[in-house]
Amino acid sequence: MNFRTSFVAASVFALATSAGLLAGPTPSQAQEMQFFRIASGSAGGTYFPMAGLLSQVISNPPGARSCEKGGNCGMPGLVAIGQSAHGSVANVNSIKSGQVESGFAQSDVTYWAYTGTGPFEGKEPIKKLCVIASLFPEHAHVVAGVDSGIKSVHDLKGKTVGMGLPASGALVGARLVVGAYGLKEKEDFKPEYVKAQTGADMIRDRHADAFLTVTGYPSAAITEMASTQGAKLVPVSGQERDKLLEEVRFYSKSKIPGGTYQGNPDDTETVAVSALWVSSNELPEELVYGVTKGLWGNDKAAKILSDGHGKGKAVTLDTAFDGVPIPLCAGSEKYYKEIGALK
Repeated sequence: MNFRTSFVAASVFALATSAGLLAGPTPSQAQEMQFFRIASGSAGGTYFPMAGLLSQVISNPPGARSCEKGGNCGMPGLVAIGQSAHGSVANVNSIKSGQVESGFAQSDVTYWAYTGTGPFEGKEPIKKLCVIASLFPEHAHVVAGVDSGIKSVHDLKGKTVGMGLPASGALVGARLVVGAYGLKEKEDFKPEYVKAQTGADMIRDRHADAFLTVTGYPSAAITEMASTQGAKLVPVSGQERDKLLEEVRFYSKSKIPGGTYQGNPDDTETVAVSALWVSSNELPEELVYGVTKGLWGNDKAAKILSDGHGKGKAVTLDTAFDGVPIPLCAGSEKYYKEIGALK
């Protein structure tokens, strides 16, 4: 048994156990099982735990108790699995290659991939991409060590800076931020292509001075860093932010509220972009319809999401179309029209 097979088998076993499967076969267990993978991000970010929560929301494995009897309320026969990945760029490429059924991606990355522009310039547009829902806003975080002396993005000059994993939306966002401040990668500062948790560890060990990431707050990695070694949020503001917003229309002015991270009592000015749940228009329409209905037509979903992560409360039907720059998936559009959310 290879790693992927054993991983899926273990995941199915866990889902079946938590859902209360019977020991012997029943008519409901004869139901066809379908897998639906959600590519997310690295541990320590927001994508990974949110993918796990959404998997719980939309799943309803064969043989599980019915929703009415206290079981899962997702799509009948569906086993969804949240998978750790490198983030937005890697996720849209995984959808393109058919390695996963869905994934999370920033709205700017989604648009660039769909149109073959920006970081995807010169590559074939990924026209199979479609959107299930807009989930929550993601904020650019510039995080420095408390004794680094860094008070502005300009102060990153001459420093060692974590920029995000290769093929991640965080790296794309980090490059946009430093570029708006006139800083050139590898010339003005030493970049390290690491995830937020590794960036925090490097600052602790004095191997780095700061790191950038684009993620929904609160970030587990930054929360841990702030409560242990201390973390200083650096603002993205002023004319540099205005320049960034002129160049990248998918970003908007926003704030990380004071108190989100220990030691940062005041609001921190920054920019935000929407996190989208994207899929492929080559999947069966009824499958994506069932996934979408499992998300929004599920009485238990809101509680699971809000109890499971700080960003869970931001996942609402009212904001399901925020920052969506490409077509909705046919199955999702069908559901939204059916409930009157989309004309």
